[in-house]
Amino acid sequence: MGLPLVVSEYRERKILKRFKVTPISPVVLLMVEFLIYVIYSAVSLATVIPVAMLFWKVEIHGSWIAFVGSWLLTMISTLSIGMMVGGIAKNAKTASVIACVLYFPMLIFSGTTLPFEVMPETMKKTVRLFPMTQGIQLMKAAFLGVPIQNVWLPVLVMLSITVVCFSVAVKYFKWE
Repeated sequence: MGLPLVVSEYRERKILKRFKVTPISPVVLLMVEFLIYVIYSAVSLATVIPVAMLFWKVEIHGSWIAFVGSWLLTMISTLSIGMMVGGIAKNAKTASVIACVLYFPMLIFSGTTLPFEVMPETMKKTVRLFPMTQGIQLMKAAFLGVPIQNVWLPVLVMLSITVVCFSVAVKYFKWE
């Protein structure tokens, strides 16, 4: 949720206006900010998993590679939404409101807070559009070693959202 705020704050504080006179393109600027948040997320994952294993005896029963791959895809698709919000929001306040409206329903209804399995069928159909829902399903299956049906659907949903959000962020990016 911090990514859209950073980009819009840069715009608000006229930092982006200064970058405009340099050879840096909006794509490079957005990718650098994106990469910073990827590093934050990777450090978080690299901290949480060993702590959970050490103190709570959590074990990954499935594939580490599948888990990390699904985590990476989930993180990229979720951060791409933040890039889009930061790229199009006029100021930090607007970015904050848009980010809250987009992220909190995903956090609550994707399976991270409220278990996906207890949701009514109509709600499940709706929240399957969230990249985080697809990612949680993939990560859960990889973590538990459970086969996932139609693995390409979640991957396709998350990749599509990533491409659309990055495209919108770059196309509608404003320096000022």
